[in-house]
Amino acid sequence: MFNANIQAQAATHSSAQSTQKTVVNAKKNTAKKGSSRKTHIVQRRNLRPVAYGSAVAAAGAAAKVQVGLRTGPADDIVVQPNAPQVEPLTTQAMLRSEVAFVQDLETSDILYDKNSDEVRPIASISKLMTALVVADSGLPLNQMMQITDADVDRVRYSRSRLSVGTELSRADMLHLALMSSENRAAHALGRYYPGGMPAFVRAMNDKARALGMRSTRFVEPTGLSSENVSTPRDLVKLLQATSKQPLIHRYTTDDKYEIEIARGRQLVYNNTNRLVGKSDWDIKVSKTGFINEAGECLVMLTRIDNRDVAIVLLNASGRYSRIGDAVRIRTLVENASNSVAML
Repeated sequence: MFNANIQAQAATHSSAQSTQKTVVNAKKNTAKKGSSRKTHIVQRRNLRPVAYGSAVAAAGAAAKVQVGLRTGPADDIVVQPNAPQVEPLTTQAMLRSEVAFVQDLETSDILYDKNSDEVRPIASISKLMTALVVADSGLPLNQMMQITDADVDRVRYSRSRLSVGTELSRADMLHLALMSSENRAAHALGRYYPGGMPAFVRAMNDKARALGMRSTRFVEPTGLSSENVSTPRDLVKLLQATSKQPLIHRYTTDDKYEIEIARGRQLVYNNTNRLVGKSDWDIKVSKTGFINEAGECLVMLTRIDNRDVAIVLLNASGRYSRIGDAVRIRTLVENASNSVAML
């Protein structure tokens, strides 16, 4: 076991002793700072501005990678000599995501931590909260809803195959919003909520507070606004909540879905996360996202070595980098787990 191995090495290696002292000092410093630590909202720079409300302030703090034996949401270092832990990942991960957070949900151990406290735009990851509000509402899934001009994106002009006038059930709208990140479908879900869009957005923020997502804020249901913000730690809580909803599990992990619209016309939609179609992945919840300010994003709750692991990747550079990072993370977790099993 990794923690026990660390303790054994400390008796014979001075480098381990030095590391242990550093960790203890870090714990003391954290305790002294307490709640005085400030959280920054960070956006990508030098990109085309959009007209969604007020701009989110930028902060240029250097990225820091933290790898160690941190457990749960606390910053304390907890040595658990008898816990079945997986060895935390090392800097060899070399992830291309600016923000990365990996947590073993069986033990709450944090396996990888890179800028996990930064508040960032989360793009279409927002649709997980949209789905959670719809699921909690108890509204009939067979109720027919119509796409109107109000659902058309007039700011970013994002593509949609749901033309104005298209009628689908609430279930189909939710399915397309989650699986293929259909923005008009997500917007319609909010518009058809009792009390309309203002009430829906309030419900999103109320749910975030109820889940303890203290650094999260929503202004609309699609994620097209850069003012929909959160932190990786908060998004793990969202993943855990949505994993308890069978419909969200099913819709986010469907590989493809076919719908019939007017005059018998068929439309086939694919999942935006190519990993859900891979037989060697056991994914419980998945959602991708992208806007300029957020970069390429991916969150997943998946099984790795018979344990639930939450993966949060924000602002990955390059279209396929978020997928590559997820694959690298799984490989490293599996390798670390195998190394521990051999001790």
